[in-house]
Parts: sequence; C-alpha cells; structure tokens
Amino acid sequence: MPQTPPSTIGTRPHIVVVDDEPSVRELLREFLQEQGYEVTVVSEGTAALQVIRDEPVNVVITDLRLQGMDGVEIIERVSRQDAQIISVVMTGYGTIECAVRAMKAGAFEFVTKPIQLDAVALTIRKALEFQRLRHENVLLRKTVRDKYALGQLIGVSDEMQAVQAFIEKVADSDSTVLIQGESGTGKELVARMLHFNSVRRDRPLVPVNCGAIPENLLESELFGHEKGAFTGATNARLGRFEMAHGGTLFLDEIGEMSLSLQVKVLRALQERCFERVGGTKTIRVDVRIIAATNQDLDKLVEERKFREDLFYRLHVIPITIPPLRGRRSDIPILIDHFIKAFNESKRSSIAGVDPEAMTALVQYGWPGNIRELENLIERLVTLKQCGTVTLADLPDKFVQVPVARVGLGADGFSFSEGRVNLTKELERYENRLIMEALRRSGGVTSRAAQLLSLNRTTLVEKMKRKGLDAKVVGEVSA
Repeated sequence: MPQTPPSTIGTRPHIVVVDDEPSVRELLREFLQEQGYEVTVVSEGTAALQVIRDEPVNVVITDLRLQGMDGVEIIERVSRQDAQIISVVMTGYGTIECAVRAMKAGAFEFVTKPIQLDAVALTIRKALEFQRLRHENVLLRKTVRDKYALGQLIGVSDEMQAVQAFIEKVADSDSTVLIQGESGTGKELVARMLHFNSVRRDRPLVPVNCGAIPENLLESELFGHEKGAFTGATNARLGRFEMAHGGTLFLDEIGEMSLSLQVKVLRALQERCFERVGGTKTIRVDVRIIAATNQDLDKLVEERKFREDLFYRLHVIPITIPPLRGRRSDIPILIDHFIKAFNESKRSSIAGVDPEAMTALVQYGWPGNIRELENLIERLVTLKQCGTVTLADLPDKFVQVPVARVGLGADGFSFSEGRVNLTKELERYENRLIMEALRRSGGVTSRAAQLLSLNRTTLVEKMKRKGLDAKVVGEVSA
C-alpha cells in the first residue's frame, strides 16, 4: 500500500528528480508516485529550475554528475531561487569529498548509486519532516514577535503610554534594564517585549526566577557546573548565562538573591565571563541583562541586603510598571480584552460586563494587579459561559467595597445629591476614553482603535452612535 507522506502545505508534496539516465528517472518516478508523491522528472538543471519557477516544489533530488550544470550548481541555484526547497544529492561516487561539496552547497542529505529505494524513501520522509518543522518554527517565531510587538501593551492611561514609549526607546539597545513593580503588573511581559524588539530577537531569551530556586542551587543554575562538582553532579551542565549567549538573560525577582551570589553575578555582568561551579576554565558570553524585582532595591541597599555596586550595575535604565489601581482608566479595556481572549479559548460567549459590575471592578484595589484581573475574568467566563456579567456573578469582596470609593477619572462625579445615574456616568466615561484615544492618534481611527484594543469597525460604529467626529478631534489635537 502506498504510504501517505507528510505535507507542509496541505497537498501532496511535489518532488523534482534530475538525472540524465532515463532508467533512473523512470525508476524514481514510479516508486515515488507509489509512495503518494507528485513527481516531475527532468534530465538537466535548466529544466529543473524552470519547474521550480512554475510550480510549488518541496524536494529536489539531483544527480551530482550531469552534463552542463552539475548537481552542486543546481543546489546552489535552487537555494537562491527558493530557500524553502530541500535538496538531496544522488552520486555514484560516494566519497567524503563529494558529500562535503554537496553539503556545503546546501544539500540536506545524499544517497549513493546504485539506488536503494528504501534509503530514498527514508531520506524523503526526513527531508519533509525537517521542512515541516522549519516551517512551524518560522510561524512560531512570527507568532511570538506579533504577540510581543511594539504597541501590544493594553491601556490608554498616561502611565502605560509612558511605558510603551520607554520600550520603543530602549528595546534595540544593549544596555541593562531594571524593571520594578508590584507582583502581577506585567514585568515579564515588558522584558519579553524588550527582547523580541531588539537585534537579539532571533537568539534565546532565557528567564531565571531567582526567588523560586533554592539558594544552594541557584549558582549552578546560573553558571552551570562541571562533572563531580558536588554530590549528584554526574554530568557537566550548562548554566543560564551560557544558554543565553547571543541573546537576553532575564533575572526575575533579583532582590531575592543572596549577597554571596550577588558578588559572582556582579563579576559576570561587569566582565561578561565566569567559571562553572567546580571548574577553572573561564567562559566568556555575550548576553544582554534584563532584571526585575517587586521589592524596593534602594531600601534593600540601605539595609545592606543588596549590594550597592550590583544595584548601580543593574540600574542603568530603570523603569517602574504602575500598579493597576494607579491606572483605573485601563481596567474596562483590560476586562474587554480578557473576555474576548477567554471567549475564544473556552468557546464561551460572554457579551460583557453590566454597568453595576463594571463600577465594582473599577473601584476595587487589585492587590494582585493584572494577574488577579486576568484570573478573575477566566473564572467568570468559565463558570458563566454566556450572557452578561452582573454584580451577582462577582465574588463577595468586590460587592463589599464601600460605594464612597467610586471614582472613574479626572472629571470625577460626586454624590452631592445622594445618588448618580450609573448608566450615564459610564457612557460619559466611555466617550472620554474614545475622545482621548482619538486625540492621541490625531483623529486616525485605526490607531485609536489599537489604543482601545477594539476593531476599527467596532470603534467607528460606536462613534456613529455617539455622534463623535474623528476629524474634529484630529483638528483640535493638531
């Protein structure tokens, strides 16, 4: 029975065979078609290159010795024409020299003549699997870059706009960055955005949570160890500094690191070199350092719990991520973002949050910051599945917050008459957010929609319903 081959594009993989022997061409055509592949056979390189120009091709199998254009030149020209195509060489001269020439030219593998059909089948399967994995890797990298692209921070508050501007300025620098902020504010997200928008984006980002690894293991985790360095060290091991070579090392919760280890980290930062635990060989690395902490390092330095020299080495470019309670205007936007995300992942259809529940969420203190908000929305979407979130759906701690703490922004209303019209106040608040986004974007609705984490069509519909004119806002902001 013919085998069903893997495919990277959802159709039968297309294989081009280049050989000047008719018997070899027909043998491979018949065999590969039986295997389930689409096959084109040609006798020389020019014809093969024409096929590649005209049709999608997955693999080229070419003889090494050909009249005119030889196999090595075919491989080189195929790679220039389409780097995604995998090349395999056939040769009756199975020497090391031939293999080296072919591999240097870009060949994936070579098979020897006389042809062994089982070997050809195995090589083709390996080549297609490699092609599939490479394609998936490219897509994954693109997905990661899109996820951490500039402009992906959610929020229209001045505080988050300042963070966004900071990232844009320093992402492509090699300078050390110290990110400070409460737990759950998004320090790791900022670190990833800094890395994936830098020249090191194609190199590894290696995170280390200094507070989650026991002190006696953290040194080995950072610098690696040699075989026999301590009980249980049965093999040599690379540390995170070495793993991050050429990329970025993210030292999370660095305030938890012991003073004794801080000395060694300081030397690694200053000199970009270190020795593995139990080793004597000096290892040099090229890494960018991004550190983060939820502690007050200035205070720890005063208390002699953190080295002053390491603090200044880390404090080259500092940034503080504001707590969620310090940017309440971003809370409705974040809630909408998380509802959409969890609706998709959990196949739910939550329509949104009603005004009363939204007020309770906006006025809450959020000690766990964005992480706490995200977890709550996931819980609500999972349990409710559909409809609108109401005050009754929220945990008791949200309902019990005193009403006197309500406040939605700079033009905050009062309870001087004993009550407010919640629906009108939330409508006014939404209008102000939209107007501010339009002002910041110069009246460009697509950019304003990005700031508000909305689809452009959704924003335009809202503006029509509210009678808001982007042109007028743009003229005023100019």
